[in-house]
Amino acid sequence: MRVREWGPPDAVPIVLLHGLRGYSGTWRRLASALSSDFRLIAYDQRGRGESAWDPGCNYYTDAYLADLEAVVDSLALPRFVLVGHSMGGTTSYVYAAKHPQRLLGLIIEDIAPGSSAAGAGASRILREMASLPLSFKSWDEARAYWRKARPSVGVDALEERLAESLREGADGTIQWRYDAAGISRTRMAPDPARVVDLWPVVESLSVPTLVIRGERTDFCAADTVARMVSGNPHIDAVTVAGATHYVHDDAPEVFAGHVSGFLARVVTAAS
Repeated sequence: MRVREWGPPDAVPIVLLHGLRGYSGTWRRLASALSSDFRLIAYDQRGRGESAWDPGCNYYTDAYLADLEAVVDSLALPRFVLVGHSMGGTTSYVYAAKHPQRLLGLIIEDIAPGSSAAGAGASRILREMASLPLSFKSWDEARAYWRKARPSVGVDALEERLAESLREGADGTIQWRYDAAGISRTRMAPDPARVVDLWPVVESLSVPTLVIRGERTDFCAADTVARMVSGNPHIDAVTVAGATHYVHDDAPEVFAGHVSGFLARVVTAAS
């Protein structure tokens, strides 16, 4: 596993999990905002970035959960705050339900029960994966692909995606840094027995939890989040105006502000 860290090693830890086609560096802007006071830890999840690919295409929540448990145990972390976006949010929900004593709090970015199973966002992801090019002839072609796929993402974030998710192969083509074929296969034709129903997980949460959703998201339904908040007193939620599913990319300063406010509450409550 490739692990990145920012901030003082003796500060309160924040562990950050990226989404389905993400990478650890996606949290750079959040780290820039928080690293003077917190220790931020992010890693490339299996099959992505500089972490190993799984030859058996074991890209399921139980595998991601085992990786998270291994990382936090290997770092001997004290109680920490867990942040997860999209797929990383699913793993974070499950970890928080299983290990509440390890957490100061939980922050979920734009995923709720049912998000991955149905709806416009789930359909969009399946379409993207079904039509995903396995390589590009040039960096300009790759840049055009990302611009079409993520039109709301700014120039700097787009260039970061290019650098973090792609590399030049020996033949001069631009290739993915992640197991595009294996991850797509698992996502498009999953084993139903290994797909997590998040409702029982969410209902059992006992740690302070903040759900941050984008106003323009196609993935995290407002009525589902409202049901979560009304059904569990440990859960709060905010909606970020103008943001899509990628809140930390679309509105980094607003996202960091919500994270900072939550951190102030949970750290104060624990001290």
